[in-house]
Formats: sequence, structure tokens, C-alpha cells
Amino acid sequence: MSQMPGTAIAKDPAAAELAPDLSARHASGESHAAAVQQMFDRVSPTYDLLNRLLSGGTDIRWRKCALDVLAAEMAEGPLLDSCAGTLDLAAAMAARWPERTLIAGDFSRNMLLKGRGKPKGPCSLVVADAMRLPFASNAFAATTCGFAIRNLSRPATGIAEAYRVLKPGGVFLVLDFFKPTRLVTRAFHASFAQGVLPLVGGLISGERKAYRYLSDSMKGFLTRTEFEVAMIEAGFRDVHGFDLTLGIASIVWGRK
Repeated sequence: MSQMPGTAIAKDPAAAELAPDLSARHASGESHAAAVQQMFDRVSPTYDLLNRLLSGGTDIRWRKCALDVLAAEMAEGPLLDSCAGTLDLAAAMAARWPERTLIAGDFSRNMLLKGRGKPKGPCSLVVADAMRLPFASNAFAATTCGFAIRNLSRPATGIAEAYRVLKPGGVFLVLDFFKPTRLVTRAFHASFAQGVLPLVGGLISGERKAYRYLSDSMKGFLTRTEFEVAMIEAGFRDVHGFDLTLGIASIVWGRK
């Protein structure tokens, strides 16, 4: 595996007043990516507190379920947690597979620094863009992406990069909030994600627009079925997925 020079340390980005504009995902991918990076740097101090508060700990069970799937599917070899954020998923991976090489990457340096004490087993941290991973091809037995791929300016590029860095037979697993399709999930989104999330997130973090963006990013993303098709189009085989908690979150995985 190779690492870009300087990716372990990055300068703090300049603060931005506005949350990312979802329309920029298509119109100007680079500006969208920069805005998302700056947004996560700003919300990092209260990110974990809000996750626990707003999910009631359900996100912990979702991650365990994702790793149960991964354990049944992957072969031996190193692991990559891409878009690792504050390292909740990476910490669970380090605890479950302490004998494996584990790398956690995220393009928000502040998020990584916020979570760096969580992994109790070996875990290397790298500031890295999921759309331009600084690793050799065919390097990992599995790569994961938790609650983040919908934030990429070009999700298809992120899928293609995951495919590139996986060994033949390697598994790519995504845990995320996809565009809701069930009536009950759409109702939940209209009430909680569009109302409670920006309100509580804004009060605690001072970044109401950022938490409005996180809500809007679900509506502006793919459905789970559409994402499965995108993985197949990228070359993945044996693609599967299922919903968690009435479709609020979902797990999708496939094999290179």
C-alpha cells in the first residue's frame, strides 16, 4: 500500500459560512467536496454527542450488524475504513479483528483527531479523499464506508475507488441513510430528519445549516436499490442489501 506524502497531517481549512449546496454535487464537484470537508471539520467537536443523542444508541447496533455481515463475507487480509469520521466503525473493527492491519481514512482531519482515542487495537489514521484513495490497487480484503458515501460529490467515483483498492474477492460494505422509499420511512424523514435533526443539531453544535444539509443529503441521494445497481455497474458481483429499523438505515455489500 502506498500513502500520499503529507496525508497524515493537513492544514485546517478555512471556515465557511454555509453548509454544502447539494446542487453543487453535480454542477461543481470540487466546490461541493470542499464545503463538505469544511462542514465536518466544524461539527466535529459535538458530532459524537449528537449521534448518541439523536439515535438513542441505535447507530451502535447498526454498526454491529454491518460487521456481522462483513465477518461472514470477507477473506483474510488488511482492512480499510473509508470516510471513517470520528472512528466509531473503525474502533469496532479494531476490537473485532485486532490481528489485522486496519487503516482508517477521512478527508476531515478534525474528525479523525476527535476520534483517535477510540480504537483500542492497531489502527493507522490517514487524511484521505475517498474519491482519490492513496493506496495501491488490490491491497485490501475489505473496505467499509459508514454513513458517508452520500456526501461524496461523485459517489460513483467513490464506488470505483473502493473496487480498485480491493483484492480480487474483496468485499465493499456500505452502511448509510439512502433515499427513503417506504411510506413509514418517508414520514419519519419528514418529521425527524427534516425537523428534529436540524433543530437539535443546530442548538448543540451551533451549525443548524450543516444538520439541515445532512438531512437533505438523504433525499438527494440514491435509494438502496439504485445504489445496488451502481455497485453492479462498477463491476461488483454478489451485491446484496437489506434495511435496518424500517428502512431508516441500510446495509449494501458486494464482492470484487
